[in-house]
Amino acid sequence: MTTIGTPLSPSATRVMLLGSGELGKEVLIALQRLGVETIAVDRYEHAPGQQVAHHAHTITMSDPAQLAALIEAERPHLVVPEIEAIATPALQELEAAGVVRVVPTARAARLTMDREGIRRLAAETLGLPTSPYRFCDSLDELQAAIDGADGQPGIGYPCIVKPVMSSSGKGQSKIDGPADVQTAWDYAMAGGRVGPGRIIVEGFIDFDYEITQLTVRARGAGGEIETHFCDPIGHVQVSGDYVESWQPHPMTPAAQAESRRIAKAVTDDLGQGLNGEPSGLGLYGVELFVKGDQVWFSEVSPRPHDTGMVTMITQWQNEFELHARAILGLPVSAALKSPGASAVIYGGVDARGIVFKGVDEALRVPNSDIRLFGKPESFTRRRMGVALVHDADVDVARTQAKLAASLVKPGLPPQA
Repeated sequence: MTTIGTPLSPSATRVMLLGSGELGKEVLIALQRLGVETIAVDRYEHAPGQQVAHHAHTITMSDPAQLAALIEAERPHLVVPEIEAIATPALQELEAAGVVRVVPTARAARLTMDREGIRRLAAETLGLPTSPYRFCDSLDELQAAIDGADGQPGIGYPCIVKPVMSSSGKGQSKIDGPADVQTAWDYAMAGGRVGPGRIIVEGFIDFDYEITQLTVRARGAGGEIETHFCDPIGHVQVSGDYVESWQPHPMTPAAQAESRRIAKAVTDDLGQGLNGEPSGLGLYGVELFVKGDQVWFSEVSPRPHDTGMVTMITQWQNEFELHARAILGLPVSAALKSPGASAVIYGGVDARGIVFKGVDEALRVPNSDIRLFGKPESFTRRRMGVALVHDADVDVARTQAKLAASLVKPGLPPQA
């Protein structure tokens, strides 16, 4: 039986989020609706999640000393990483010492914080289908990986280059021929989350579409861990960054079954606890490429996924509520309420404290809703909000969501 205390009292159930952007904000709201005391941590002040949490802290989360000191001081029951740029060795040490429980596990946070750890797990340990790949530490190694060397076949052209540590498509580009190699390398070096470093080069898969398979590990009535699957989410990415998503995405029965098999294999492994015992509760966003009945693993995030924001209008329990319920040991339902779609609202300008016009017009689009994230600073291509639309026809929902997003006009505030 799960027990939840009263916030701001000695009985409180306390949860700390490491990363408090728009996804973390929704997780915090879902936790608060269940009576949890929340602690929002981010690298900059007034992050979206910090605006709604009981407590807020601003630290460098990749600094192990700062991170450990904060966790020791706050003593939360659960630590929930919501971004990758975290000192995961410090989390592993604190988890092993019994100081805190990390969601889903500290090991999962470490493996998924860089593309090398999770790709090697999926392809080399679990034997799951992936694109061909190589890891490179220099421009010469990248060229050799593409061309082939030492008896190894080359990745060839076209191919995709990504930093092993980056987010939202930063540093990611496609190489169509030899003339693009230097540019792709420089872009990857500039886009890495911790500065210049290692990259992955992947063979290009001629897929029909890509999906996010949201997968939930939650406690069953008898205490056992059950795996639940949301309907597949289709999405469009530009330079590796999500711009629209919809649910459900049509798939053949064979492709859907294979997607779930791959997702379960990855999340079962990431869900192993300190001694190999099952744990790892929570929601995972598993990204997959699909061509006909064939499915390839791409990446996985052990947390809500940006493309899953569409579930705020399509599911009875959205991805944030699923994550909150699962990590607390509560029952979940991944049932679809209505087909629907989401479309990103960009900042449009580089400025602080911008204003949004046209929200009223956007909300006049039938079956629509709007989320403005409250980020204190805007950039031209920074995601500042999302438009949501439900409709029995997914194509109608996609068109209407993009219309609603286009009606929101971010801009500079009027001069005082």
